Amino acid sequence: MTYSCFNLDIQDAIAHLRFSRPDKFNSFTPEFWRELPDAVNDISNNAKARVIVLSAEGKHFTAGMDISVFMEGALDAPTENREVAAEALRFHVKMLQDTFSALENARQPVLAAIQGGAVGAGVDLATACDCRYASADAFFCVQETAIGMTADVGSFPRLAKITNEGWARQMAYTAERIPAAKAKEIGLVNEVFDTPEALLNGVMEIARKIAVHSPLAVTGCKRLINYSRDHSTSDTLDYIALWNSAMLSLDDIKESYIAKSEKRAPNFSDLTPIKETL
Repeated sequence: MTYSCFNLDIQDAIAHLRFSRPDKFNSFTPEFWRELPDAVNDISNNAKARVIVLSAEGKHFTAGMDISVFMEGALDAPTENREVAAEALRFHVKMLQDTFSALENARQPVLAAIQGGAVGAGVDLATACDCRYASADAFFCVQETAIGMTADVGSFPRLAKITNEGWARQMAYTAERIPAAKAKEIGLVNEVFDTPEALLNGVMEIARKIAVHSPLAVTGCKRLINYSRDHSTSDTLDYIALWNSAMLSLDDIKESYIAKSEKRAPNFSDLTPIKETL
């Protein structure tokens, strides 16, 4: 399938999704908000890859929300009945939020390779990924405050947990640009690479390291880390016990030891595609 806002290539169990509108700074058009969850959910549900990598063409990762989104649907609703318009707007925003939640809910880890600017909704998207990496020229900006609105598609519930509440507040209140080095210092990115080329090469190498491991073990790690973020230690430990009692694969454990003894790459089964049922 082809997409209007990005290119998708799947090789060696890695799905590489590359934003492809560099002339528009990869801003998120109405089509993007529909296409991204479709692509990610297809990869996730049908087990088409073991890792997803997001990157971008051009100078910037993304300029965030395209102005056309503000002019479509509920956002340009008549204001005679404020409450009715507000209800429609809330529904519209929830759909936008679901776009980035698809990254968080994907069964596979999602790695973001960020060069240049990750502005506005670009920060929302980045915080929904499992890991973020940046080139030295990258910067992050919660731009919404500077244009008179409150960020609403994912930054706030995620940013304060990835960094800390103080930095999340400062970024939101000031709308200042946080350079790559500072982003690493506060925990927003895992690593900074010298150039965009080194960035993509480095992230793809990390993706390959993930892809050789048991997909069942990796998706379990993602699920349990996400769960632990939102629950108490006691609840999480109980959930981990339940998870492994149901889904611990003795075959994968045996294969890992046999492969090591035979000095070869292990051969693990992929996740099972999720069948849609009525």
